[in-house]
Amino acid sequence: MPRDIGEILGIVEGAKEDKAGWSGFLAHLKARGLTGVRLIISDACMGLVESAAEYFPEARWQRCTVHFYRNVFSYVPAQKLREVALMLKAIHAQESLEAARRKAAEVVLRLRELRLGKAAELVETAVPETVAYYAFPEEHWRRIRTNNPLERIMREIRRRTRVVGAFPDGNSALNLAGARLRHIAGTRWSTKRYLNMDLLRHHTATAMTA
Repeated sequence: MPRDIGEILGIVEGAKEDKAGWSGFLAHLKARGLTGVRLIISDACMGLVESAAEYFPEARWQRCTVHFYRNVFSYVPAQKLREVALMLKAIHAQESLEAARRKAAEVVLRLRELRLGKAAELVETAVPETVAYYAFPEEHWRRIRTNNPLERIMREIRRRTRVVGAFPDGNSALNLAGARLRHIAGTRWSTKRYLNMDLLRHHTATAMTA
């Protein structure tokens, strides 16, 4: 049964974020009984995307909009960053998927007028990966178009591991990270409502009867 609060589902050791690494993690979650995955939110990690398609084929993939903006900004000179940022945010502020697609096409044209060809190409090809959230209740959009909650947790783990520096083995690093995750799970973080799942159930039921 989906819960409204945030939960930490698991942690495993992995050498790198390739398909093999992510497949091991998703297999671990599935073996423990994880089902009903509807949406996976991440940066443009193709290893995760490919693995998710195998282990949870019914789940949609949402490319984190914050990471996407940063990817686009890497092709934009500093003096034009603010203008481009406003254009990108306008895409994801639209009231529907169709409107977002129209706005994205306008942004691509404008970027080309500004002679930002690589940025325009990235927006044109990658925006479809950033709008999966439109298939879910509108009240959830702001929270599910980024993976910011996970990023905050990862920053906290990196902060702790950097203090240690070098670990004697993988288990030592895993134990420290696991202890920090248990601490986070025991705080107010794990009791705050993250999403109203009743809205998702109603949205799903409505879609099935439409």
